[in-house]
Amino acid sequence: MAAAMLVPALVDLADENDDWQVFVGSAFLVGAFCSLVATATRTSRQTRLSRRYGFLLVTTIWVFAPAVASLPLYFSSLNLTFAAAFFEAMSGLTTTGGTVISGLDVLPRGLLMWRSLMQWMGGIGIIGMAILILPSLGVGGLTLFQMENSDRSDKVLPRVSQLAAGLLGAYMVLTIACMTTYVMLGMSAFDAVNHAMTTVATGGFSTHDASMGYFDSDAVLIAGTIFMILGALPFVIYIRAFLPRRFQRWRDPQIVVFLVICAVLSLTLAASRRVINDTPFGEALVSSTFNLVSVITTTGYASEDYTLWSNAAIGIIFMAMFIGGCAGSTSGGVKANRLVILFLLVRSSLRRLVRPHAVQRLRYGNQIISDDVLQTVTIFFFLFFGTLLTGTVALSMCGLDLTTAFTGSLATVSNVGPAFGQIIGPAGNFGSLPDPALWILSINMLLGRLELVTVLILLFPSVWRD
Repeated sequence: MAAAMLVPALVDLADENDDWQVFVGSAFLVGAFCSLVATATRTSRQTRLSRRYGFLLVTTIWVFAPAVASLPLYFSSLNLTFAAAFFEAMSGLTTTGGTVISGLDVLPRGLLMWRSLMQWMGGIGIIGMAILILPSLGVGGLTLFQMENSDRSDKVLPRVSQLAAGLLGAYMVLTIACMTTYVMLGMSAFDAVNHAMTTVATGGFSTHDASMGYFDSDAVLIAGTIFMILGALPFVIYIRAFLPRRFQRWRDPQIVVFLVICAVLSLTLAASRRVINDTPFGEALVSSTFNLVSVITTTGYASEDYTLWSNAAIGIIFMAMFIGGCAGSTSGGVKANRLVILFLLVRSSLRRLVRPHAVQRLRYGNQIISDDVLQTVTIFFFLFFGTLLTGTVALSMCGLDLTTAFTGSLATVSNVGPAFGQIIGPAGNFGSLPDPALWILSINMLLGRLELVTVLILLFPSVWRD
């Protein structure tokens, strides 16, 4: 991260903006401190970390990373409070997309580049965490996608290091392809680089207050829709695509479910606008699909204020805020794999009422769903809605109205970004909220990004009791 701070420093230096000193100073401070710690703790002895320290390590990293990333924002010319700077950094690294900053069109380019870089780094960090780390901790339904198991023939790649390199390669190729597409569609090189990083990361930070609506181009919206969907798919498929035999044997129901949900809701939203708002269907389909996919993939872009379309449109988009993309992707939310597992569980329970003695095995694709997976998915849903309601109450105690409190809590736990209402809707931002509310929302983003269980398990004393 210290090295990454030098990129916006070079941009500001080229633009003769004094903020380059802030980035260089922050990079030196962070780099020097980390070097001292690395030197002091260096040892030739290898220690095997227990599972509980795995939870602690993941949570600690995702708490300190935003704190470090917030330093250039806090010391810059923006005059942000530390709570606001931390919120912006947390929103960036968790690829949530909510912002406290307005006037993006006149903001120094170095700060715009840093916001995009945070989301790009957070995106690849999320993929690595979801595929390489969390499965070994048994968190949520992600154990279905664990890459290392007893059957060597079922491994995507023989070594974890090769898998990590493959994921990074796929991530970079998608980013470059997205950037090239944006340039060909008329974006400036700077806008294309920034929006490519935040599109593939499904983050949603833009270089303009009007977000993607600034470009006023259906072609840009269509391209953005495609790359948001690609960023919301499990990144393992991009590796398996080069391994034909294994790709043919691999079936992931969540991909089909995710794509069907996007298609059905987009068509329904476009049809409602055609009937209620008398919008031409072609125009309605492009903008409706873009904004809906942005919400489902938890990207947070907007081409216009969709809360003004109709009550029916608000209802559809509100439902989409819960869904999320696929497991093993850069998106947040409940995620499609959990929806599939929950549907299978409900269907099995209903069938058991009619045939109580029937033996039913739940299958996810080619795999039998274990009781442990069913239990963790059930726990996730309980914690998700418990966190949502707790955050709503806490935000209400900060003086926010119920709509702002509830949708703000939902948008941050699901890592969607924009919420509803005049304050934090797609046409607003989080800048006017008090610092206590920003801290609550930052905690929500952390909980949502780390699948809830990873953080909340640390609060139980029994976890630390030998």
